[in-house]
Amino acid sequence: MSIDIYGLDFLNYDRHSIAYLFQKGQTMSDTHVTAPTQYIEVDGDHFAYRRWGKPSGVPIFLLQHFRGGMDNWDPLLTDGLAEGREVILFNGRGIASSSGTPRNRMEDMADDIAAVIRALGLEQVDLLGFSLGGYQAQEVTLRHPQLVRKLLLLGTGLRGGDPTSDPQVPEYALNPVPTLEDFLFLFFGRSEAAVEAGRAFWERRHQRADQDTPSSPAVAHAQFEAVVAYAEPLPGENPYAFLNAITQPTLVLNGENDVMIASINSWHLAQNIPNAQLLIYPDAGHGAQFQYPERFLKHAIQFLEE
Repeated sequence: MSIDIYGLDFLNYDRHSIAYLFQKGQTMSDTHVTAPTQYIEVDGDHFAYRRWGKPSGVPIFLLQHFRGGMDNWDPLLTDGLAEGREVILFNGRGIASSSGTPRNRMEDMADDIAAVIRALGLEQVDLLGFSLGGYQAQEVTLRHPQLVRKLLLLGTGLRGGDPTSDPQVPEYALNPVPTLEDFLFLFFGRSEAAVEAGRAFWERRHQRADQDTPSSPAVAHAQFEAVVAYAEPLPGENPYAFLNAITQPTLVLNGENDVMIASINSWHLAQNIPNAQLLIYPDAGHGAQFQYPERFLKHAIQFLEE
């Protein structure tokens, strides 16, 4: 029998979605700044996550950048996406408020992500990966393709990709406590308008009162090892041909001058993933989606709903 509550036909939702709404006491009135942090146990460790939004269709599962946690996302983007679907933020093993030893290989990170998705009772997700999260998203899709419906790769590269980056990146990316100046240099364009957009993002991402635990130095060390291993050049006439195995519709986004992961890598992703489309935003860098949040929301929602 179909149960209709608040205009929702619960015949179309699995028991995990219903439990999400009622057992956890959460509703669609939750937002980025109010959704409670929850934990799910997988292989002896507790993974932190937050989940809110409209429980219809396929949820979108977000994977964050180097050292980043759940409060490094932009509330404008996450709440915008949550108007039409569930949004799930997540900390990997040992990252921020999750327990365990941080992983130092992308493949292991991907297997953890797949295990968490399954533990949450989800058959399929749309996967959004930013920067390091984009590497992880590709590995999840390659290793566990049945779990991924659509793929969004933002400010990221690919295995064995072009390693070019600004020589000043380590000076900013490895600061123990990231500052506004670090984010402006690493993520945003150089114009006055880009800097203004960066400052607005910084204010938005600090709106939540109970901010996530900062990641430990061990996270930075493990993730750096993973990036170095992933950057090893691959042999062959087309070393990126392995991406042909990703058949999911894919949206690739970057700024025109990514100082961390060279923008040319986004071109290689789009050229080698068979069903990919590429967007390059002007006067933007690594975090183009944070510099142009309204524009990105329109593009992302159109892509997800096609």
